[in-house]
Amino acid sequence: MSGDQSAKRPVPTMRDIAAAAAVSQSTVSRVLSGAPTTVPIAPETRQRVLRTARELGYRPNPLARGLRGASTNLIGAVVRDFSDPFFAGVIEALVVESMAHGYNVVLGHVPGRAGEEAGDRAGEKAGEKAAAVAGEEAVALTAVLETRHIDAVVLLGDMQEHPQLLADLRNSIVPVVALWPGTSPREFPTVDADDRAGIRAGLSHLVSLGHKRIAFVNAELPNDYRVREDAYLDFMREHFGAVPPGYVERCASTLAGGDAALRRLMDRPDPPTAVAASTDVVAIGVLHAAHSVGVTVPGDLSVVGFDDILIAAHTVPALTTVRMPISEIVGYAVTQAVRLAREPVDAQRVPTLEIFKPALTVRDSTAPRR
Repeated sequence: MSGDQSAKRPVPTMRDIAAAAAVSQSTVSRVLSGAPTTVPIAPETRQRVLRTARELGYRPNPLARGLRGASTNLIGAVVRDFSDPFFAGVIEALVVESMAHGYNVVLGHVPGRAGEEAGDRAGEKAGEKAAAVAGEEAVALTAVLETRHIDAVVLLGDMQEHPQLLADLRNSIVPVVALWPGTSPREFPTVDADDRAGIRAGLSHLVSLGHKRIAFVNAELPNDYRVREDAYLDFMREHFGAVPPGYVERCASTLAGGDAALRRLMDRPDPPTAVAASTDVVAIGVLHAAHSVGVTVPGDLSVVGFDDILIAAHTVPALTTVRMPISEIVGYAVTQAVRLAREPVDAQRVPTLEIFKPALTVRDSTAPRR
């Protein structure tokens, strides 16, 4: 009986949100649509409306809106790599933030370098690989751009390896917002993080604990994106005059990559007392290797990661890491996407850049040098 009552529960409307949030229905409409207003809406009012919409479970009706020629409140998201735990957290944040604005998300995928390398190992011919990549790009576009009434597209990750995708987006009337673009050209409104500041925060923490022999494990990312590695090199030269030979290890962006990198470092005659990693994934691999070879963390070795993915707080020991402000970055990007969807096409193409600064989260994997 209770199941029948639940099924018959009325669908919440903007009128319901207005009543619960103690605001006018027009205010609710403007907040959820992101439409510009002549009279500014107070930040606390906006947050109250969004919170109430979430609590009531409000969802727009895309089909009904499309039939009458209006926006369907759909955001297309093209993701570089579904398998990366970092992007898993980004997608979750994107869905939550989009729903708070009354939008739903349509996901598309383009293959990352890892997938291409797997094809190489399987003996795939270069021509066949190129055709497969182009085919997957077409699937992403079919899922996102050609879905009816997509209001905006959000790019997640470096897409420079997919020039046809970028060209199609460039020629589309749909506004595009790029997040964490890596080496991609800045041709869309872009939101990114200050990677250099994040690396310096982690290294400054290690120096404050008395560490000088600090190594760096760099996960290889698409198109040789090495901003974090360069930040490490600059920091070490500024503070110690030089980087000890062999203290930069490049590895696959995997747990196994971090594991192997740490084993190589600990085999050196002058092993480091601390390791900074360019991602949490390789940092967790470092933790695993340290345990396997009998190096205690943080007693013998301090470890700092980067990103603060969900599992970072639950490793043993819990990982000290640089927190990527995912919620703030995604929130800003969704607000931009919603706004741009309601502006003339010319205004959508201005390649703006907004930078957010990461912050250090200290846990149990770092300690004073013994």
